[in-house]
Amino acid sequence: MKFLIINGVNLNLTGKREKGVYGAATLDEINAKIASYCTANGDETEFYQSNIEGELVNKLHSAYLEGGYDGILLNAGAFTHYSYALRDAIAAIDIPVAEVHISNVHAREAFRHNSVLSEVCKGVVCGFGAGSYLAAITGLKDYLAK
Repeated sequence: MKFLIINGVNLNLTGKREKGVYGAATLDEINAKIASYCTANGDETEFYQSNIEGELVNKLHSAYLEGGYDGILLNAGAFTHYSYALRDAIAAIDIPVAEVHISNVHAREAFRHNSVLSEVCKGVVCGFGAGSYLAAITGLKDYLAK
């Protein structure tokens, strides 16, 4: 299977900002862990990060229009809580999307408890650091196997 892992706003600073919340691993280190896990399980990965909402929408559209992906993992960062543009882009494509968060958003500030993306995603995994991505891949694989 081939998975597209999309990381959104401020995730390029992972490992440098708020280490108590997001840990010390950089996004490149997290991506390497995901790639290694997928390779060991016979899967392929592609990674994308942008701080720009419209670029994330464009990436979702191109993934759908160009094909080739079995599933998408999306950590939209703060866009999770208010981006109806991302929500509509997910709803418009025929690729299952898993919402992923490094931190447990439900144990943080109240505004982070609400996701406008969850209802159009196949599932949500949060709070396990880089392990959230691995759990989401496992969940998508199980979903796709049905």
